[in-house]
Amino acid sequence: MSTPRQNPTGTTLDIDHSDAAYRSWLKEAVRRVQADANRSADTHLLRFPLPERWGIDLYLKDESTHPTGSLKHRLARSLFLYGLCNGWIRPGRPVIEASSGSTAVSEAYFAKLIGVPFIAVMPRTTSAEKCRLIEFHGGRCHFVDDPRTMYEASAVLAAETGGHYMDQFTYAERATDWRGNNNIAESIFRQLELERFPEPAWIVATAGTGGTSATLARYVHYMQYDTRICVADPENSCFFQGWTTGDPDVACDRGSRIEGIGRPRMEPSFVPGAIDRMMKVPDAASVAAVRALERVIGRKAGGSTGTGLWGALKLVAEMVAEGRRGSLVTLLCDPGDRYLDKYYSDAWLAGQGLDIAPYTAAIESLLRTGVWPD
Repeated sequence: MSTPRQNPTGTTLDIDHSDAAYRSWLKEAVRRVQADANRSADTHLLRFPLPERWGIDLYLKDESTHPTGSLKHRLARSLFLYGLCNGWIRPGRPVIEASSGSTAVSEAYFAKLIGVPFIAVMPRTTSAEKCRLIEFHGGRCHFVDDPRTMYEASAVLAAETGGHYMDQFTYAERATDWRGNNNIAESIFRQLELERFPEPAWIVATAGTGGTSATLARYVHYMQYDTRICVADPENSCFFQGWTTGDPDVACDRGSRIEGIGRPRMEPSFVPGAIDRMMKVPDAASVAAVRALERVIGRKAGGSTGTGLWGALKLVAEMVAEGRRGSLVTLLCDPGDRYLDKYYSDAWLAGQGLDIAPYTAAIESLLRTGVWPD
């Protein structure tokens, strides 16, 4: 942008884009989003029971209790505040998002809260329950056959409608205040203060945008904790390969079966240098773990929870083998009732060619003996 020049008479060019009506709308929109956070109690930290003799505590941060039922509620709130305060979200103009479902549910909620239209660009394979929830909150679903085309389709819709493409995969890591301000990391450490191991040895996250793992890692570094961050990645996702090779251009030719996590490209919000460890988790192991979670604590959860739980249990086994005491945290990302036709359906598993029996046996053996099967 060029600096206004002065003409020979000394008059300064002066353009004022102030809009009192827009600023009034903006103040009210920000107030509504902030008020949603203010009236929502923090999510719970649940214990996954392990044998007392191990001296190890495993917790799940239950993000399914947010108003829109998932971890993505935090992200959607941050993205809306970011877009509003940057002047990108305008009254009457739609917000468009590329999403595998849960982020879109939460963004539809916030769009309705501030009174703007919302369009979710999603793979056609997205669960029917997520689509129902998006529409329940006033959003519209726009389906694509190839998940890799979501980004382009979203940008085109934004251009055609004069709306704003939220682009969670670019802005997730920068929209969240990772230093604190009740982010998920600060909440976890505050809730652990009275536990016997208040500083966890590991926090295990999964990556969709990469924003949550970046927030957790940055906060741990900023606060000078010794906690390490592990990211568990599903099949048909390139994050693990990109992290291990250092190649930002790796890609996959298909989308992840574990909704909400795993991406066919290295997303801009994924921050590899902040992460200590990664695991590549078979999809059958993710389903086995999420079903084990229901048997142990009586709660159904989505497949991404299973991916993280499998990684956390593997770390528990390492600690037992090394005789180490301490705590670990992973995330309960969203409720399982969104996936009854997938991860809780034996017919779906058969159709996908997934055999969870060996992974179920491995979990049961670990919980019984403390030994991770080879």
